[in-house]
Amino acid sequence: MNNRSMNNRSRYRIIFMGTPAFAVPSLEMIARKGHQLLALFTQPDRINRRGKGISFSPVKAYGLQNHIPVFQPESLNDKKAQAVIRGMNPDLIVVIAYGRILPKAVLDMPAFGCINVHASLLPEYRGAAPIQRVIMNSEPMTGVTVMKMAEGMDTGDMILQKSFVIPPDMTAGALFDSLSRVSASALSEVLDKLPERLGRAIPQKEEEATYAEKITKDMSRIQWNQSADRLDALIRGLTPDPGAYTVFRGKRLKIHEECPSFWNSAEKPGTIISLDEGRLRVQTGRGVIDLITVQPENKKAMTAADFIHGYQVHLYDTFEN
Repeated sequence: MNNRSMNNRSRYRIIFMGTPAFAVPSLEMIARKGHQLLALFTQPDRINRRGKGISFSPVKAYGLQNHIPVFQPESLNDKKAQAVIRGMNPDLIVVIAYGRILPKAVLDMPAFGCINVHASLLPEYRGAAPIQRVIMNSEPMTGVTVMKMAEGMDTGDMILQKSFVIPPDMTAGALFDSLSRVSASALSEVLDKLPERLGRAIPQKEEEATYAEKITKDMSRIQWNQSADRLDALIRGLTPDPGAYTVFRGKRLKIHEECPSFWNSAEKPGTIISLDEGRLRVQTGRGVIDLITVQPENKKAMTAADFIHGYQVHLYDTFEN
């Protein structure tokens, strides 16, 4: 932190760095409270999945709608990008799910340094996918941490934490939305008393650190020999993106909504053991899962009942392992 005055003040000159929708509630809060948003930094535009045009981030969309300058450097190691930041003379840089590493040169620029809001109770679940991983691991609780940024990955001193109890049927998408609001609330508390909060930040306990590795598409295929509760957690953790799927008659079937139960049949895992009540009840390695909403390959999502009728599904048909 440089030698500029650390007196408390009600408004700050802020550069905001973020990319997904998760960051937008915090961005909106900063603007609503009257802080000066000097610029938004977000990831470069990408060609969308179907190759039918350019898509840009929700943070960029907010900037364009509200006439805030938007910058999209490939790297913050770029000297031109650093010169832009330095020229704005920010009090603070706020980073939320930006997806880019901040080099030391940038970390040292603002008067109050750089702060990050991470979607876990650090030092647990550092890394790229804390929201998905807590669901996949059936954690009862998570939260957000506002921290001073350091050169390591999510290793900075903790300024404030807020906890959140995870409902047992929550998906990663729903948790994403909930924690985005918790993040905005936590960040608001920090900005209200920034110098005081920074001065009371505490180091993380390295011996308690765990990591939330990036989610990859090869995790998405259902292995029916796993237990119903394990598969339920996996499916919810991958919903909505990239989504979990099984294979039926050689085609992918994405699972949008399901419900586990814990009675068994003698059938092998992956076997459809009931079509009652418009659900596909599937035997797993232990317990069963009722598929409620599914999406056949190259089709729109539909109810299990519509899938049963439209694809002539029969009792004791099987999904591939």
